[in-house]
Amino acid sequence: MSGLEGFNFGLGALPFLSDAETRSICAENPTGEKGGGARAVPDDGRSLGEGWKIRPCITLDGHSTTTLADIEGPGVIQHIWFTVKPETYRHIILRFFWDGEETPSVEVPLDDFFANAGHPLKSINSAAVNSLPVVVNPSGGYNCYWPMPFRRRCVITVENNWHREIPGFFYQITYALTEIPEHAAYFHAQWRLSTTDREKPEHVILDGVEGRGHYVGTAMLWTQHTYGWWGEGEIKFFMDGDGAYPTICGTGTEDYFGGAWCFGFDDTYSTPFLGYPLTRKEPGTVPQHGLYRWHIMDPIRFKENLRVTIQALGACTDGSEVYEALSDDIASVAYWYQAEPHAAFPKLPTSDRRWYR
Repeated sequence: MSGLEGFNFGLGALPFLSDAETRSICAENPTGEKGGGARAVPDDGRSLGEGWKIRPCITLDGHSTTTLADIEGPGVIQHIWFTVKPETYRHIILRFFWDGEETPSVEVPLDDFFANAGHPLKSINSAAVNSLPVVVNPSGGYNCYWPMPFRRRCVITVENNWHREIPGFFYQITYALTEIPEHAAYFHAQWRLSTTDREKPEHVILDGVEGRGHYVGTAMLWTQHTYGWWGEGEIKFFMDGDGAYPTICGTGTEDYFGGAWCFGFDDTYSTPFLGYPLTRKEPGTVPQHGLYRWHIMDPIRFKENLRVTIQALGACTDGSEVYEALSDDIASVAYWYQAEPHAAFPKLPTSDRRWYR
């Protein structure tokens, strides 16, 4: 085998046979083993009998961590689907561990991981995100297609930070057991939240990354503290020893996310590689904006280290052409691949400090 059998390279690769073995983990087959599905035994008299939708979901106990998948490799995660009640999203933390590592390579609140943070309950009635690696369908169907290779072991957990139990947690994790090429890197995702300072209105998207890899995406929820235009800030990529000045510098927030001219004053869109799926300016709420940008066709490659920041700048309300420093709440997810080991992530804020709604 070439070691590429578990990776999907578009429709053109579908006719080719492979020795990879497809498996899938869900509440009806919690180990993903061959012939292991639909084995739960009915005990309430409401089902049609053994093999007929006995255990389609699980309950997450309050202040607990549940292991969804513990897979012996080599293999590659190909598709993940989740759904749960929206009011619980930021209380649930996703973590992915590759090859026995002690600290996670993915540590992100559930809705943020799927570029869907900030969507209010009444807005989840149509497709919020329609992109290539992440899709959010009615009503809260979270799908992820980022390929995630591992060589020895994959462990995926969810932590419920809430004091209540969360019933009705549905999940499906589909993967291929196959050889992994030596040059395949590991998937990482990190969440950060900050309130920008008017003295230095900068949000750090990613920092402390050491080693070789490539940056593949940004998802963001931007919560304004004032009304008016908020998206003049530039994104900056400092790589491989950059000092005060970055190698890659954007020209504005809406420009980085593929829009232009203030997003046409809140015209939303969702495309395969970039989107502005959410803008919310409703009476009694603070203005919020959801955005994503996937570097799939244009990965940002680094050999030694990487730091990513974005400025919080607006347009002055006096009509001048002077930019205004903003104090806004910005939550972001950085997605990247790198060779292990990775640096430990910053400690997540407590559950009550992750909500800005």
